[in-house]
Amino acid sequence: MQLIMSPTSPYVRKVRVMIIETGQQDAVEEISVVTSPFEMAADALAANPLGKIPALLREDGPAIYDSRVITRFLDHRVQAGLYPAARIWEVLTLEATADAILDAAVAMAYEARFKGAEGKNGEWIETQWVKIAGALSAINSRWMSHLNGPLDMSHIAVACALGYLDFRHDARNWRADHDALSAWSAAFDARASMQATGPE
Repeated sequence: MQLIMSPTSPYVRKVRVMIIETGQQDAVEEISVVTSPFEMAADALAANPLGKIPALLREDGPAIYDSRVITRFLDHRVQAGLYPAARIWEVLTLEATADAILDAAVAMAYEARFKGAEGKNGEWIETQWVKIAGALSAINSRWMSHLNGPLDMSHIAVACALGYLDFRHDARNWRADHDALSAWSAAFDARASMQATGPE
């Protein structure tokens, strides 16, 4: 299999961390591409009509895309148990919350990086951060017992979302008001899978 990816994409990082945590490195070759909102890489476009990454090229079926689809597929492939039936709705809800943080954080980064000074919408950027702050507060107040439980895909998703905030929005200092989540993030970041996949 081949993973169409970029090492700075937080959605890609979710998949890469999951691959390491489930021991599937030898089964997945990484194909690094350069892509942006205005210029889609040919390999990404060939795998995904939207041109987005990650996408997974399979030997026995069509390419699949969207990080949550790929991680579900890879989890099923080796029966890794990162989507445990006993708490599946909690896992999926927390993973969706982490991805929503990423959606808003990536949108903020794109607004700042790809629009000229006259095109940037500061109010819109702040609105995205309000969404992120609300999600962080919810995780910090409601989800820590889940995050401190057995590893599942929601842990990886949250860790990668927080890592992206550190990478692109460190000046916002999300850790200041979320002590429990900050401590959890620091401990999770020490895992070999996170160390191996940090943005370059």
